[in-house]
Amino acid sequence: MATVQELLTSMDHCEIDVSVIAGIGWTSHELCVENNDYVLECLSRYPRRLVGLASIQPQAGDVALKELERCVQGGVKGVGEMRADIQGFDLTSGVLADVATYLVAHGLVWLSHASEPIGHAYPGKGALTPEMLYPFLLSYPALRVILAHWGGGLPFYALMPEVMTALENVYFDTAASPYLYNSAVYRQVVDIIGAEHILFGSDYPLMSPSRGLAEVRTADLTKFAQAAVAGGNARRLFGLSGGGE
Repeated sequence: MATVQELLTSMDHCEIDVSVIAGIGWTSHELCVENNDYVLECLSRYPRRLVGLASIQPQAGDVALKELERCVQGGVKGVGEMRADIQGFDLTSGVLADVATYLVAHGLVWLSHASEPIGHAYPGKGALTPEMLYPFLLSYPALRVILAHWGGGLPFYALMPEVMTALENVYFDTAASPYLYNSAVYRQVVDIIGAEHILFGSDYPLMSPSRGLAEVRTADLTKFAQAAVAGGNARRLFGLSGGGE
């Protein structure tokens, strides 16, 4: 965990204009509320530097939706980081229908953890693999979804035409990328699905954003693609204005 002051210090050091702040997949509604209170406080203090996402526990039912409404009134842009495997809900069950409908109606995003089905084990890897995430995307095609950690490798399946179609409203962030892939992943995913679907993510405070930014700047990408990944896509997705990365 990190405080907002620690985050702002890191942002200034790394020359980052705006950060998206989010909690994790809390299992209780009470922890979600506590998390959200702090996010809302941070947004009110630093509205030009921060974009916030709300934490919700879908299994809490109506109170979860009311909590989301409260947070949206406070300026959040969606929910996340959701962890169906930890929070104990089925991604294709009816429990998400009202939340998804609300998010779509208000142009908000759903940020979910994602995990690779193969590769090395690590703390927090989880079970949200492309096999679990893909039916969710098919169930809510109008929902704007961000899948963390390169979507657990889901972009590579976009070589299949039907998968490419299903990913129209899906974005993939690069959080913790140096721990998962070599830097060639940027060029490969851009070639497959396009730079417009990639969002820079740091997974701060797990690692300094400078490490991930260095990969973006040295990857085999055009200047246009670099600018899109490092900020342009996020500005469009979250309705932000202003220049810089």
